This record gives sequence, structure tokens and C-alpha cells, in this order.
Amino acid sequence: MILKVVSLFLVVMAVLALFGKLRFPGQKRLASARCPRCGRFRIGKGPCACGHGGRS
Repeated sequence: MILKVVSLFLVVMAVLALFGKLRFPGQKRLASARCPRCGRFRIGKGPCACGHGGRS
């Protein structure tokens, strides 16, 4: 019985690991919303608070 529980747990963990490696839609857009200098998210089209240029 314990062997079944352990094997089921390992299978579930493997499935979660596979889903964690998938690239979700919108990842590229989220990455472009960050400031290239400081890494903070930019809101709107203006410059970042660190003074780096605005989004194009």
C-alpha cells in the first residue's frame, strides 16, 4: 500500500514538473514590460522611475 502511495506521489510530481517547464502565452510580453536597466515593471508608456527610456 505504501509503495502505491509513493509511486503515485512521484508520478504527480513528475507531471507537475513537466507543466512547470512549459512556456505560457504572454511570457514575451511580460518580459518586455520590464525596464532593461533595473528590472522593475513599467506601467504605461513613460520612462521608468530609474530614468531609463520609455517603451517603444
